Amino acid sequence: MALFDGLEISRDTLEQANPVFNTAKLTLFQLSGTGDADAAAISEKLGLTMEQTQNSANSVASPEQLAAGALTMENRFRTMGVLADRSGCDVHVDLPCGYTPRAIHSARAGKRFVGLDLPAVIGELEGVISSLLTPEEQKLVRFQAVDATNYATLEAALREVEGTLCITTEGLLMYFTDSEMEVFLDNIRLLLERHGGCWITPDPEITLAYIIALKTVCGERFMEVMMNARQQAADKSDVQVGGNRLLLNPADVPGSMKAAMGLLAKHGLKAERMVIADYMPELASLSLIPEQAEAYKAAMKQCAYWKVTLAGPVRALDTSAVASKAFDASAQIQDGTLLLRLTGRLDTMTAPNLLAFYEQNREAIQGVCVDCGELEYISSAGLRVLLIMQKGCADGVRLQKVNRLVTEILEQTGFDSVLAVEN
Repeated sequence: MALFDGLEISRDTLEQANPVFNTAKLTLFQLSGTGDADAAAISEKLGLTMEQTQNSANSVASPEQLAAGALTMENRFRTMGVLADRSGCDVHVDLPCGYTPRAIHSARAGKRFVGLDLPAVIGELEGVISSLLTPEEQKLVRFQAVDATNYATLEAALREVEGTLCITTEGLLMYFTDSEMEVFLDNIRLLLERHGGCWITPDPEITLAYIIALKTVCGERFMEVMMNARQQAADKSDVQVGGNRLLLNPADVPGSMKAAMGLLAKHGLKAERMVIADYMPELASLSLIPEQAEAYKAAMKQCAYWKVTLAGPVRALDTSAVASKAFDASAQIQDGTLLLRLTGRLDTMTAPNLLAFYEQNREAIQGVCVDCGELEYISSAGLRVLLIMQKGCADGVRLQKVNRLVTEILEQTGFDSVLAVEN
C-alpha cells in the first residue's frame, strides 16, 4: 500500500467507510438502561446520550420501542452469555464485540476473551474496557480489528490463541449481502476446522424474537413501532437490513428455515436450534412490563438461537478459496480523472485508505476510472467508498476489467446500475 503510506485515517473517515457500528452504541445504551453497571460505565466513558443513540435523522423512538429494545437487548446479551459459558470451549471470541461489557464479564469469571470488530470500534473501545479491568483481568482480554469477510484478518487475530473457540455473533448477519454471507460462512468453517469449537448466533431468528417482544409490549401498534425501529437501524448503519438467505423470513418460516439450513450445509456446517426459553435467565427489563412478563417468557419458546458446528469430520485445512493478494493500489490524475488500479480486496480494512486518499486530492478530481483487473473482492465498505466518489465527482466512477465475482456483487447490490461498468 505504498500509495497510502503516510495517510492519516481519521475516525470520521472510518465511519464514512463503514458506519454500521453505530447501531452497537444503540444496543449498549439499551443494556445500560436495564441496570447493568458495566454497560452504564462504558456508556458514560463514551459520552453516550439518549438522543444520540436511540433516535435518528428520520425516526424518534417511542416509549414502547425503548422498552422492547431494552428487553430484546438484555435477553440477547444474557442468554448468549449463558450459551457461551455452557459451550465447553476454552476461549470466547466475540465477533463483532461491539461496545457491550462482554469482555468485562468474561474476565471477572476468569475466562479468556477475544473481541473482534471494525477498526473504528476497537480504537475507541480497547482503552475503555482496559480502564475497567484489574491488571490480572486485563491479561485475559485482547482486542483486534478485523473484517469479518476477510479470512486473513481473522486468522491473524486468532493465530496465537490456544484452545477451542466459542465464536459468538450478535446483530451482524443482518447487514450482510448474500455474497458477504457466503464468504463469512467459509471463514467460520475454516476457523472451526483450525481451532475446533462452535459458533453461536441469534441472528437467523433475530427478527422473529424482536417481533415477539414488540407484540408483547406494543400490542396492536407493534407493526408501526417495528417499521420505525427498522428505519432507525438503517439510518444509523447506512445500509439496508435483513437481506440475505441465512435470515428467516417471518412470512415463510418453514421455507426460509430450510433455505438457511441448506446454505449452512453448502459451506460444510450444520445448526442446532437452542430454544431461548430453555436458557434465558431472569431479566431485569421484564420489571418494566410486569403484566406481559409471563406472556413474553412463554413466547420465547417459539424461537431459538443457533449453535453451528462442522457438518462432518475436520478436513485438511485449505484456505485457497479465501486467500487473497495483499491489497495494493496505484493512482495518477490525468486531465481531472483519477486513474486507479486496485489489487486484492477492497473491504473494511482497506477502503478507508482509498477514501482518505480521494478526500486529500478531491479538488483535482472530476471523475474516477478504476482498473479492477486485479481486484478480487469488494465488500459493502468498498462499495460505499465508490458511492462517495460517484456522488462527489461530476463525471462519476467507471469500473473496468471487472471479474465474475465482483460483477455478481455489483449485481446483487444494485451497484451495476449506479456505477458505469466497462468490460
